[in-house]
Amino acid sequence: MPTQSSGAGHFAAFDLSRVPSPCFVVDEVALRQNLEILQAVSKASGAEILLALKAFSMWSLAPLVRQYISGTCASGLWEAQLAAAHYGGQLTSYAPAFKGAEFDEIAHLSDHIVFNSAAQVARFGAQAQQAGACVGLRINPEHSEGEVEKYDPCAAGSRLGQPISQLAELPEAVTGLHMHSLCEQGFAPLARTIEAIEPFLIAHKEQLTWLNLGGGHLITKPDYDREGLVDLLTRLRDTLDVQVYLELGTSVAFDAGILVGEVLDVTQNDGPIAIVDISATCHMPDVLEAPYRPALLGEPTSGGQSVVLGGPSCLAGDVIGAYAFADLPQAGERLAFLDQAHYSMVKTSTFNGIALPSIAIWNSDSDALRLVKQFDYRDFETRLS
Repeated sequence: MPTQSSGAGHFAAFDLSRVPSPCFVVDEVALRQNLEILQAVSKASGAEILLALKAFSMWSLAPLVRQYISGTCASGLWEAQLAAAHYGGQLTSYAPAFKGAEFDEIAHLSDHIVFNSAAQVARFGAQAQQAGACVGLRINPEHSEGEVEKYDPCAAGSRLGQPISQLAELPEAVTGLHMHSLCEQGFAPLARTIEAIEPFLIAHKEQLTWLNLGGGHLITKPDYDREGLVDLLTRLRDTLDVQVYLELGTSVAFDAGILVGEVLDVTQNDGPIAIVDISATCHMPDVLEAPYRPALLGEPTSGGQSVVLGGPSCLAGDVIGAYAFADLPQAGERLAFLDQAHYSMVKTSTFNGIALPSIAIWNSDSDALRLVKQFDYRDFETRLS
C-alpha cells in the first residue's frame, strides 16, 4: 500500500533534536485544520461526525477534538470507558461480537450499539434497549472497493457485517444500519457503494432513523471530493429521512504527526543498513501488516544513497524499508516518518523489551512544544506477571 501522506508540511521546519527518541510528535495546528474541514462538511450536509478511537485515542487532545465533532465510536469496553472519561458527546459502540460479561456496561455508556449479526441482535438487542441505547446492525454491502483484500470488509468470507443478501427483513429492534467498506479512500468508491446498496436502503427506510457510513473516507486529504460528499450525504438524509453519521479516524489525524527516531548504527550487507531505534514490529506494525512504506521526512525525490532502515528488535523481519539519503547516515543522526499520528500510536507494543515512543504535542504556529507522555521500565514490567 502506498503512503497517503501529502508531505512534510510544517514538520519540514521542526527540529528533531528537541524531543527524546523515539517520539511521536503531533501538531495541534494540523489537527485543528483537519477538524475544521470535517466540521464544515458536517454543517453543510447535516451529517454527524464521530472520532474512531481505534485509530486516534490521544486523549490529551480530547479538549480540542470535542470542539469540532459530535462524539466518538468505540470498539469495546475500554474504548467506551475512555470516551466517557475524556471525550463526552455521543458514543457509538461496535464489535464483531460482544462479550456477555461486558455488554451491560457498554450499553449504558453508549447512545448507539451496532451489532455485527442478526444473532447478536437477538442475544443483546433487548438489553441494549433497556439501557437506553439505539440498536443498529452492521451490513456487508457485498460490493467490494477495497484495494488490499485483507483490509476489505467486503472480501469473500469476511466476518464483518451481515451480508445484505441474507436480510430479507431487518430484526425488529433495529432502528439504524452501519456499513464500513473503505480504507483510506476517496469519494468515488463511496459513491459506487451507495449506488449498489441504495435499493436495499430504500426498501427498509420505514424502519430506519439513522445510517452510519463508517470510516475509511480520507476527507481531509487535499484532493478529496468534499463537494460530492456533501451532496451525497444530503441526498441520503433527505431520501431516507435519517440522521447520517461518519466514523472517522485517519481523516482526523491525517498528516498531523510524525515519529522521530535516531540512527544507532550503520552496517554493510549487500548495501548499507542503518539500525534505528524505531521498530516496524513495535512502533509501526502496519509497515509489516499492510504492508506499506511510510514516507520519510526529507527523503530526496531523486538520486541519493539507498539505505535499508531496520529496527532494533531481534526479529529478522523488523525492516522498515529502503530509503534514499543525500549522504550515508551516521550513528546519532535523527530522522522522522510522516503521517504517524493515526493507527501507529495505538498499535505500539513492547515486544522484545523495546521502549515505547514518548508522545509530544507541538504547535506549529507558536512553536510551543510539550512532552505529554514518557514510558519507562515499569510500563513493560507491569504488562505481564
